[in-house]
Amino acid sequence: MKQWYMLTVVGRDQTGIVSGLTRALYQGGAVLGEASMTSLGGNFTVMMMVQTEVEETKLKHQLEAFTRKMNLHVYVDRIEEHHHEHIKPNVRIAVHDADRPGVVSQVTAVLAEAGFNILDLHSDVGGTGAKPIHIMVIDGHAQGGVEAVMRDLESIRLSGIEVRLSSIDTPAG
Repeated sequence: MKQWYMLTVVGRDQTGIVSGLTRALYQGGAVLGEASMTSLGGNFTVMMMVQTEVEETKLKHQLEAFTRKMNLHVYVDRIEEHHHEHIKPNVRIAVHDADRPGVVSQVTAVLAEAGFNILDLHSDVGGTGAKPIHIMVIDGHAQGGVEAVMRDLESIRLSGIEVRLSSIDTPAG
């Protein structure tokens, strides 16, 4: 019986990770679903929904030669398949602040308290060594739209953190 898994792979960023993983999965008879991949600070991570008839340990074994050669860490979790059941983002939040501890925690705590569903978050440090800045972009879903989130984030703005919000119009499909 076919089963869905969330395959998470982490390691040093290097050419050929996606190609090697997808080749090993294809050769093992797996079908790919949704995937998300990114490079952070010289490290690479990929999350893939994978459907296969083999059990978790066999799936890991199919990838073992490649992941050992590339020094990658593999995590496999059984999941329920929910293709095409996406919550659509309707708000984008851009945050800029001096790079100081706790900014991500502070902003996301306010959003969680307000019932804002974070669907995608990118966080980075820019500026210079002498004057670093923290940059964060969050896409998510708010029941009350931009206006409600704006009110919820007022305390963040008052603490000196720059916050800009915009509506996201996601085409149906």
